[in-house]
Amino acid sequence: VPAHIGYRKGVPMGGDLAASDGKAPNFMVYALRDPIGANLDRIQIVKGWMDAEGDLHEKVYDVVWSGDRQPGADGKLPSVGNTVDEEAATWSNSIGAAELATIWTDPDFDPGEKAFYYARILEIPTPRWVLYDKLRFGIELPEDALTIHQERAYTSPIWYSP
Repeated sequence: VPAHIGYRKGVPMGGDLAASDGKAPNFMVYALRDPIGANLDRIQIVKGWMDAEGDLHEKVYDVVWSGDRQPGADGKLPSVGNTVDEEAATWSNSIGAAELATIWTDPDFDPGEKAFYYARILEIPTPRWVLYDKLRFGIELPEDALTIHQERAYTSPIWYSP
């Protein structure tokens, strides 16, 4: 079971990561979709750090994703796609994955900088609540109303101090 391994060998969410001879930390991330929810698009690690001048920075890493997509030349991962039927306010789990897991190592680790890391899990696109209201109540939505979104889940951060 991934959680047992993580607690036995690592630092749980919300914990402090001890310095380890300057080696970049490894993170085990695992997500399982909600049984009645949408499939998963990707897992991202969000890293924040403070440089020597005291400036704060943040970077988002796509660490594991569904399908056979590959990041483009710009490093961005293409969209998972969209199965939302806006007229019926439904979607299909024909894209995405039921679960995602990987081990990720910070490629930009600097053992002298304070940092934090947390995981962000994105589902495939689904209808927003306003689309359900439109269908249920027969109302018209403003032209600029957002009708599709991607639900997200976040972990507590893991903190690193030199």
